[in-house]
Amino acid sequence: MQCKLLVVDDQPGIRALLCALFQDKGFETTEASNGHLALRIAKTQPPDIVLLDMKIPGMDGLQILRQLRHIVPQARVIMMTAYGELTILREAMRLGAIASVTKPFDIFELLDIVQTHVVQTECV
Repeated sequence: MQCKLLVVDDQPGIRALLCALFQDKGFETTEASNGHLALRIAKTQPPDIVLLDMKIPGMDGLQILRQLRHIVPQARVIMMTAYGELTILREAMRLGAIASVTKPFDIFELLDIVQTHVVQTECV
């Protein structure tokens, strides 16, 4: 079964890069530019893994994460942030995020984190 990965980021270049990278690794990818779209996608195409930016206009990463937990509680969420705010990252972990990466991130480190957590899902 192919893993479903949802990339949630307001920057089109980051979404395109991550989707291309993970498609090349065999993931089925979907992207969302904002929280409302991400939640709609999660309801109709539940992801196994979510790469979620912390700072998105309109609805921040923590708000999205809280709602994702109700829609797809089994999804593994990895937070992405350019700010490295420890208080917010701790709250994200408390809400169920499994890891975080700081932008600009090392693409190979992110790939390693995702692949490590894929083995723990039922999509392999």
